[in-house]
Amino acid sequence: MNDFSCPTIAFPSFLDPVIVRLGPVSLHWYGLGYVVGILFAWWYAQKLLKKQSLWHTNHPPMNKEKIGDFVVWSTISIVVGGRLGQVLIWDPIYYFSHPSAIIAVWNGGMSFHGGLIGITIAMIWFSYKNDINIRAMFDLIAAGAPIGIGIVRICNFINQELWGNVTTQPWAVCFPQDPRYLPRHPSQLYEAFMEGFLLFVILFILIFSFKALKRSGIVAGTFIIGYVIARSISEIYRAPQEDPEWFSNLFHSTGFTYGMALSLPMLFFGFYLLFQAFRHQSVK
Repeated sequence: MNDFSCPTIAFPSFLDPVIVRLGPVSLHWYGLGYVVGILFAWWYAQKLLKKQSLWHTNHPPMNKEKIGDFVVWSTISIVVGGRLGQVLIWDPIYYFSHPSAIIAVWNGGMSFHGGLIGITIAMIWFSYKNDINIRAMFDLIAAGAPIGIGIVRICNFINQELWGNVTTQPWAVCFPQDPRYLPRHPSQLYEAFMEGFLLFVILFILIFSFKALKRSGIVAGTFIIGYVIARSISEIYRAPQEDPEWFSNLFHSTGFTYGMALSLPMLFFGFYLLFQAFRHQSVK
């Protein structure tokens, strides 16, 4: 018997990770979340490119056709990078023992940091190949990225994964897949709001009210720093993932998580982009 009573908010019974089953083929919310996020970022990037007055010297870094070409590369890089990140960064022992699970992306298990590395490599390569300002490219992709992140976090909630710590808050949720069936913070929804929709609004205001795209690097730098802050806050409420043994031995009982450690290089890179934006480019 535990000291926690079942919350008034139960996990919605109608939420199934699978949208529809057609024989051996199933459509999952998790996969659809990535598709919708990428399509939104594509649509939003086209809208930003169309508004020439938003950009430095009123000249967008590329045309709408180019960003359409990049969608294919971005999709591949996010999926491959995200999955490899999950396999190599978070749980290599399990996946090397169960190699067939590596390709089962429909069951969840995508590393944000791996996906970020993947799409960053794709952006650098695409920018070099097409003679595009790399910081402007970062800005364009970062502007719409939070919506996709928010949608995927909601899919984490539907999948009943990455749930929060046990709590007595009235909005706590009991997840049926939780072996202990205890009321927990719906930390996936906290992340969806902070890393996703709130961060998108902040970037939207920077772009349209403060003309941030005129200084290449501000939007991308703010996105990265904002994500790290939001992720660090959410880690307080999220039930700890099983960190690698070497990391647990070093930082046991410190409250410093593996997710926070992976985000530290992002923080430095975000500040570097802001420094470069204000150092080299004036607003015109």
